[in-house]
Amino acid sequence: MSIPHDEAFKKLLETFFEEFIELFFPELHAMLDYSETRFLMQELLVDIVGEEARELDLLLETRYKGLDGYILIHLEPQSYRDTAFRERMFIYFSRLFERYRKDHKLIIPIAIFTSDEVREEPDTLEMSIPEHSILRFQFLKVELRKQSWRRFIDSDNAVAAALLAKMGYTTREAREVRREFLRMFIKLRTRLDQGRLALIMSVADLYFKPDRIQDEEILRELIDHYPEEGEVIMELMPAWKRWGYEEGKAEGIEEGKAEGIEEGKAEGKEEGQAELIRKLLLNGFSPEVVSKAVELPLDTIKKLM
Repeated sequence: MSIPHDEAFKKLLETFFEEFIELFFPELHAMLDYSETRFLMQELLVDIVGEEARELDLLLETRYKGLDGYILIHLEPQSYRDTAFRERMFIYFSRLFERYRKDHKLIIPIAIFTSDEVREEPDTLEMSIPEHSILRFQFLKVELRKQSWRRFIDSDNAVAAALLAKMGYTTREAREVRREFLRMFIKLRTRLDQGRLALIMSVADLYFKPDRIQDEEILRELIDHYPEEGEVIMELMPAWKRWGYEEGKAEGIEEGKAEGIEEGKAEGKEEGQAELIRKLLLNGFSPEVVSKAVELPLDTIKKLM
């Protein structure tokens, strides 16, 4: 089921807020006490530039160590060019300042530019007269396409994995980027629950162009490098699920229930596994690779050829 981009991106920031700040703003990360972080209800603010009411995408309250007090952080993803964006960010900031200045010692606005174009996004609004500055407002920003993807491939940061395909890379590097994402995903599964892993995959799938043949080639390579993760890697490929791997296991369980004996479960699982092995071999996987992936002796695999 496809997930709208804005909804998925917002959920990513909500779920991995700490990881996002750590990845792109390490100095700010060191100053925040995440144990007292909470997301606030969406603020409805009047956008006098666009003459319409707008909801802030994400607004949260957290504790800032340097001030020993609570601050607000406003996160605003932006996917298209908007010449009035700087003014809009300032309006949001001024409305928040007006409403929260008594309870919060600092307001930090952050813009996340997700456009596919590589361009310099203005982040400052200034007003002045000769020899006197009236206003200088500058928000923090992340321009994803200007980030080098190679900077992040050794990271165990969930946001780095989810957004890797949104970083800057050439067309010739696209396959390598996909391979590194899958490798990073495999590493993350050791410390994240299924819900968070599914979120990372759903966000990444918004940016990767589907290529079944390429994915099959990449996953074969990963099985060679990570044989102990063979079953998990296979589950990353939807085609393999259609080949009957999960269905075979389910049928084995149902047969066991119907007959009332554990042997039925085992036989059903074995049949499903044998069918999977045959189909892997037919689709070009070597007996050695399949042996490592399903953790069966090489002789057993060869008997099914």
